[in-house]
Amino acid sequence: MEINKKDIRALTKEQLRDFFVKEGDEAFRGNQVYEWLWSKSAHAFEDMTNISKETRQMLEDNFVINHIKVDTMQRSSDGTVKNAVRLHDGLIVESVLIPTPTRTTACVSSQVGCSLDCSFCATSRLKRMRNLNPDEIYDQVVAIDNESRLYFNRPLSNIVFMGMGEPLMNYNNVIKAIDKITSP
Repeated sequence: MEINKKDIRALTKEQLRDFFVKEGDEAFRGNQVYEWLWSKSAHAFEDMTNISKETRQMLEDNFVINHIKVDTMQRSSDGTVKNAVRLHDGLIVESVLIPTPTRTTACVSSQVGCSLDCSFCATSRLKRMRNLNPDEIYDQVVAIDNESRLYFNRPLSNIVFMGMGEPLMNYNNVIKAIDKITSP
């Protein structure tokens, strides 16, 4: 992550539109970029092929896209897929794809570590480092949906926030992520 560049996914659609107007471009350009970020899950500005190279370079000069990376993946004999997900700052969380004959469920993390001391949970032994941003939660769901389509030939049907962390202690970011995940 570059210190002086803001993650573009922290901007609302309106803020993106305002940014383009301020740069002397048309407001609709913000809509295009927003669609690339949230509907098409673009990880790089160069992927935004209906936007001019000059505009993509201007975005690159001003912003970053801090997407997650599935660092390691383990597949169980029952079909369960466990991901170690590397965040932009190098921290790791877990997400899991849980298949059944009729559905696939994503189990996603909302925090790095946890501050609660639940005796039944292994995450409670990890110090809480930080809350996940809405885009980091969203990215986990996108990655698991891709795995579900690849391994089970169907999209995700369910999402549970039972990975690392306590989702209600990151309520605002979880709600923002759910809004992105459920948006048409």
